[in-house]
Amino acid sequence: MSQLPFAPRRWLLAAALLAVAGAAQAGKIDLGTPEGANLALRKVQCSVKDNEPVIFYWNGALFSRVEGEPDRQLFHVEAMNIRACVTVKDPVKGTGWRLVSRELLLYMDPKTHEVLKTWVNPWTGKTVDVLHIDNDPVNQPPVFQIGRDGKPMTWTADMVGDQWWLTLPVPLFYDNPLGGPYQNYVGGSYHATEMFNFLGDVSDITNDKRNTANVRVAWVRLSNWLPWMEMGDRQGLLYFHTTGRKIDKFEDMPAVLRQEIETNYPKYKSPPPGDDTRPNETSWTYFKKKVPPSAPPARH
Repeated sequence: MSQLPFAPRRWLLAAALLAVAGAAQAGKIDLGTPEGANLALRKVQCSVKDNEPVIFYWNGALFSRVEGEPDRQLFHVEAMNIRACVTVKDPVKGTGWRLVSRELLLYMDPKTHEVLKTWVNPWTGKTVDVLHIDNDPVNQPPVFQIGRDGKPMTWTADMVGDQWWLTLPVPLFYDNPLGGPYQNYVGGSYHATEMFNFLGDVSDITNDKRNTANVRVAWVRLSNWLPWMEMGDRQGLLYFHTTGRKIDKFEDMPAVLRQEIETNYPKYKSPPPGDDTRPNETSWTYFKKKVPPSAPPARH
C-alpha cells in the first residue's frame, strides 16, 4: 500500500496509530486491555511470531485530476508489501513490537495490464522512463502498550457483531526531498493524503491460537505528479484507488508480480532483518537515487 498503498506510506505508519476502545470480545485476547490491544494490532499488521514473513497484496488504478478535463486512468497497479515484526522492550513502555518491510508497486497499461518500461505523457508528448515503486525499506517505529502521549493503548476500531473496521485519513505535508534550500520561499513541499480502511473479524484477532489475522484493506492516495512523469509545476494531481488483503504465501500473488520479483526484484521474497536501521524509502527519495540532476531530458 505508499508510498504505497500501504508507502511512506504510508499506510504502514497509519496502521500503527490504531487504538482500542470498547468491551472485550469473545476469545482469548482481551481487547479491553492495553496488552490485548497491542497483541491484536500486531496480528493485524504482521505475526506474533518474531521474524515470520507476512505479505499484503493489493491492486487498483491510478488516475489524474486536472481542472477543466475529465479524470483519466493512467495506469493499472499491482502491489505487494512483505514484512515481519520483532519483539522490543522498553523499561517504561513495556513490551512492544517493531515492523520492518519493503514495498513494490508496478505501473501497468490500463487496458492490457502489461508492465510498462516507458510511458507517453499525454500532456507533454514526451516518452519517459517508468520508475516503479521499489521502496526498501518501509519500516515503522515500535508500538508499545503505552502510547507516545503516555496513555495506555486502546482500540478505536468500530465493531458490530464479529466485524471490526477502521477508517483512517493521514494528511502529509513536508519538504520535498527533490527540492532545494528555498522551499519555504518558492514552494516545493510534498503534499499528499493517504486514506485507509482496514477490516476483519473480531473472533480472528482475539484468537490466541493464530499467529496472524486475516485482514482486508482499501487504500487511496492523493498526491503530486510523480517525478518521473516530468510534469514540473503543471496544475493537477494523482489519486490511487486500490483494495487488497493479507495473503497466505508468495504463490498467492498474481503471476505478473511473482514473475517481476523472480526476474527483477528478488529481495522481495523476504522482509528486511528485524534490526534494520536504514531510513525509509519513498518514490521521491528513490527517484533521487536513480536519476541524477544532470540526467538528459526524456526521449520524444
